[in-house]
Amino acid sequence: MQSSRSICDFCCAAETISREVVMLDSKPLLFPSDFPALTRRRPTTLQVNLGYRCNQSCVHCHVDAGPKRREEMDRSTMAQVVEYLRLGGTHTLDITGGAPELNAVFRPLVDQARALDIHVMDRCNLTILEQPGLADLAEFLAARQVEIIASLPCYLSENVDAQRGNGVFEASIRGLRRLNELGYADGTSGLLLNLVYNPIDATLPPSQAVLEADYKRELQARYGVRFDRLLTLTNMPIRRFGSWLQSNGQFADYLALLKAAHQDDNLDVVMCRDLISIDWRGYVYDCDFNQMLDLPTEGGAQRADRRLHIADLTDPNSLEGGAIRVGEHCWGCTAGQGSSCGGALASG
Repeated sequence: MQSSRSICDFCCAAETISREVVMLDSKPLLFPSDFPALTRRRPTTLQVNLGYRCNQSCVHCHVDAGPKRREEMDRSTMAQVVEYLRLGGTHTLDITGGAPELNAVFRPLVDQARALDIHVMDRCNLTILEQPGLADLAEFLAARQVEIIASLPCYLSENVDAQRGNGVFEASIRGLRRLNELGYADGTSGLLLNLVYNPIDATLPPSQAVLEADYKRELQARYGVRFDRLLTLTNMPIRRFGSWLQSNGQFADYLALLKAAHQDDNLDVVMCRDLISIDWRGYVYDCDFNQMLDLPTEGGAQRADRRLHIADLTDPNSLEGGAIRVGEHCWGCTAGQGSSCGGALASG
């Protein structure tokens, strides 16, 4: 690896962070901001958050998802999402949560998107594959050629369980093996299985390419598991992680780290320039992070609350050239190798 820190070093702070109890709001610390102005290109990816209910409560989660959350998309809103997809121009439907598979509209949304020949991505936590009532979920995803983006913060059980709960690692490995048995990541089936890594402390992710090589070697040697790509994501100073930073007096230092590592080249390829994010109610945001900060996309003047809704988007071209709402958290996407829901923005 490029530094002397091992993957274990990037995971070992999990127990410390998991002690965080009181949620401190980081939003007031993110504005005003001198982050460079950004404008949107024509969106080609629609990221849809089906709700914040999840079977896990991860300490780094920017959504603050968990089993007690009750926000979920209904069928009427899902139908409006599908109508937007029918307008054309959307190449990828990125489904997230929470654990989106828990929502009753997950499967019909996947089916209708695939019927429109739209590539579908499912952000899956792997343990959901063993959830009661979802025994056929893996087969459903494989039959519809759904790309799986699965989070696995380490290849050692003690680090994953410290962050996510006892038994989560073994359940995740069982999930990966099951997906492999169905043809995921075999190099010939077209079934894509990518893993996601977040550092658990106030550091930037290591080199995506180097860490991917480590993961592939260790997961194959230890567990006989294969995957396609590893996506490294920078932790955003919002929600649970932002609260932990404040509680430990590290918020200002972390923002300084992000700013010092800023790379101008990343501004052209940040995900918000080609993506819009939809929440469980159908409201439109520039990205999933802005959604969690309750910063809706500007341009919803036709509604009393001035929020743009997916039902209002009868012409996707109308979003092109619009201003993207930015704040101090946005430095997380341009720091170092860059970060997006698709991993690092720069190679290496």
